[in-house]
Amino acid sequence: MRILLLGSIAYDNIMVFEGRFRDHILPDQIHMLNVAFLVPALRREFGGCAANIAYNLNLLGGDPVIMATVGQDAESYYRRLDALGIARTHVLEVADTYTAQAFITTDLDDNQITAFHPGAMGHSHLNHIASAADVGLAIVSPDGREGMLQHARELHEKKIPFIFDPGQGLPMFSGAELLDFVRLARYVAVNSYEGKMLEERTGKSLAELAKGVEALIVTHGSDGSEIHTEGQRLVIPCVSVDSIVDPTGCGDAYRAGLLYGIAKGMDWRSTGQLASLMGALKIGSRGGQNHRATRAEIEALYRKHFNAQLG
Repeated sequence: MRILLLGSIAYDNIMVFEGRFRDHILPDQIHMLNVAFLVPALRREFGGCAANIAYNLNLLGGDPVIMATVGQDAESYYRRLDALGIARTHVLEVADTYTAQAFITTDLDDNQITAFHPGAMGHSHLNHIASAADVGLAIVSPDGREGMLQHARELHEKKIPFIFDPGQGLPMFSGAELLDFVRLARYVAVNSYEGKMLEERTGKSLAELAKGVEALIVTHGSDGSEIHTEGQRLVIPCVSVDSIVDPTGCGDAYRAGLLYGIAKGMDWRSTGQLASLMGALKIGSRGGQNHRATRAEIEALYRKHFNAQLG
C-alpha cells in the first residue's frame, strides 16, 4: 500500500556553544538583549517530519510517498532522497524561497535556543491530494497552516484514511479547527504535552476525542505510549536501549511504525510495539535520519523484545 506523507522537508543546523547561556545573559538586562555565541561545532542534518517518516518507512520496506514543498536550496536534499530510493514526484520547489530550516544552539547544560524559518513550508497548500494516485493511507503532520487544513479536507473527500499528527503545529489552530481535524481523521497521534494542549483547546478529554476516531495514540517518551481504541486503553512499553544519544526524530520514527502496522492490517498492540521499536532504534543516533537497520535486523529485534513475529 502506498502511504502519503504530508508534512515538512527541512534542514536542521545544529550548533554547540561550549559554555553556558546563563553566564552571558544578565537577568536585569533581558529587555535589551544583545548576545553572540561562538559555536565551533556545527553540523547540518536532513530533517522534517515527512522526510523523517519516509526514511523509517523505507527501512521497514514500506512504500512512502512524500508530498511537501521545498525552496531553491533543496538540491542536496534531492540527492539524499534519490540515494535512498524515495520518490520525490510530489515534492514541489517554490521559487524565491528557502527550504524550511531550524537553527539550534545548545549549551553545556543542554539548554537550547532555536530559530525556525518555515520558508517554502508556508506554501504547502500549493500541493493537492488529487495529484497522488493509488494512495491507501496518509498522515497529515506539521506543515504550513493552510496546507494542513486543506489536505485534511481533501483526504476526507477522497475517502483516504489518515493520521492527524499536529505536533509542534498544534498552537496554530483554534479549538474548533482541531475538532474538525479529529472529525475528518481516522486516527490521531500526539505526545503527552500535545495531548494536554488538545484537551485545553477543544474542551474535550482525550477519552472523549478517542470516541470519534478508530484510534488515538499518545506517546510518553521513556514511559512508553498508550493507544485508545474501541473503548480500551492499550499500554505499550518503551523498548529498552543501550544508549540514548539524541531524541530528535523519535516521534517521526514512531509514526512510521504506526503507519506500517495500519497498512499491513496488524492489530493495535503489535502496531504500537513496532512503533515503540522504531523510536528506540532512532534514539541511538544523532539527527532524524542517521540510524540504520535492515528489515531482517528489525524483525530480529521485534522477536527479541516481544517474542512474536513481525507481520
